[in-house]
Amino acid sequence: MQIDRLAKLLLLLIAIFLGVIGLRPVLAPEPVQAQPDGSNLYIEPGTTMLRAPDGSTQVQGKVVIDLSNGKVWGYPTLNSAPYPIDVTTSTPPVSRPIYLGRFDLGAMHK
Repeated sequence: MQIDRLAKLLLLLIAIFLGVIGLRPVLAPEPVQAQPDGSNLYIEPGTTMLRAPDGSTQVQGKVVIDLSNGKVWGYPTLNSAPYPIDVTTSTPPVSRPIYLGRFDLGAMHK
């Protein structure tokens, strides 16, 4: 009799703990992120006019911010499309970054 009660108690405890593990994602779900935690890049939605600091280049493109150091890069797309397009060739173009400047992200914590 004593062993039977102990077995039932252990099974009840196991069922309760499994229920807690199963209900945890329902009661407190993990937040969804568009980028993995290891990524320190922020890619600005849409395109904008990029202008090199020395004034040598002004093209349409995407803005990318490296959140680890605050550097801002522009990737030319040459049009309002979100990726580089070159209709004169059949090979996909490669967009080289233009260094646009830097945000002093450390100054926010002062």
